[in-house]
Amino acid sequence: MLVRHQPLAVVGFLLLVSFVVAGLTAPWLAPKSPAAIDLIHRLEGPSSAHWAGTDELGRDSLSRLLWGARISLAVSASVVGVSLLLGITAGGFAGYKGGWVDVVLTTVGMNTFLALPGILLAIAFAAFLGPGFVNLVLALSIGGWAGYARLVRAQVMAVREREYVVAAEALGAGGMRIFLRHILPNIVQPVLVQAAIGMAGVILAEATLSFLGLGLPAPTSSWGAMLNDARLHLFDAPRLVFAPGLAIALSVLGFNFVGDALRDQLDPRTRMQVGMQ
Repeated sequence: MLVRHQPLAVVGFLLLVSFVVAGLTAPWLAPKSPAAIDLIHRLEGPSSAHWAGTDELGRDSLSRLLWGARISLAVSASVVGVSLLLGITAGGFAGYKGGWVDVVLTTVGMNTFLALPGILLAIAFAAFLGPGFVNLVLALSIGGWAGYARLVRAQVMAVREREYVVAAEALGAGGMRIFLRHILPNIVQPVLVQAAIGMAGVILAEATLSFLGLGLPAPTSSWGAMLNDARLHLFDAPRLVFAPGLAIALSVLGFNFVGDALRDQLDPRTRMQVGMQ
């Protein structure tokens, strides 16, 4: 059924599974250390010793691609997790409480961050905090939490007046219990869709920061850092740009396909239309 009605979802799922497996098994699949320098064999093409060739320092390109998948997926999952936690907390509190709490959190918090380009915020905080995995996650989360908070707030405001919420309040249930047991499970569908699509954006943002030298410090391998290293060899060794660029494009495409499939599957109206076909 899924293959017939949503073939792109299957393609996206297979792409993501491939990248996840590559990232998790990078220590065993990588033929060499991604940081091992071999200047004698620098800028070599694909061969039996180096299946994807070597870069300007003689490092194995395939090994760096595999470890780059590990870094990109780890950063993406961490950023989305932190952004979701902040967004659900701030957006849920603003939407459920309303009044001046909603005004302060929405006007001062969410709207302020949404008014500024997320990537510029990430660049500013990454430059201020310095390189490192934790600092990179914090910089990207600061620029991305407000979108989740705005979505959660809108969903909570739509659900908080439903009969089951009013009944729980009448029975004396506390606000935290009502939110966790009755509101959050009924707003999780659009949040999951936004998270899946958001992971694609984080991969692009991480690649951008790494390309600018604001990502993880060398010699850590990431797709953005590989693009930065390869830009000087765009004409004499274009494969150095093509390989990480293709990896970024396919991973983003995979997350977008899966996000679209989740939206279609979790929307009752879409499921009804698919079932009638």
